[in-house]
Amino acid sequence: MRIFVYGSLRRKQGNSHWMTNAQWLGDHTVENYQLFSIGHYPGAVPGEGQVLGEVYRIDASTLAELDALRTTGGEYRRQLIQTPYGSAWMYVYQRPVEGLTRIESGNWLDREQY
Repeated sequence: MRIFVYGSLRRKQGNSHWMTNAQWLGDHTVENYQLFSIGHYPGAVPGEGQVLGEVYRIDASTLAELDALRTTGGEYRRQLIQTPYGSAWMYVYQRPVEGLTRIESGNWLDREQY
């Protein structure tokens, strides 16, 4: 199975250690989503824009660990998207984004510019 990550799970980011057993497949941009800073990590929500990230091949145990990290408390919901590498899971932010800083470029690595 595959997963699209766009924030702290990306290479050289704070939670990238969760991806140790994952195989990087390539970069990808998801259209019709907006990226917001929630502090130390981002949230992507449907909207006009794009979100840049990375696609990985992962096993079931890694997905279970990521689900525990991301979906506990209802902060994110996992959704299937299409990528050039095949369908992949993406964590979509579920809480209100009013008052949060939008990262216009859609790239979490640009967050210091906003």
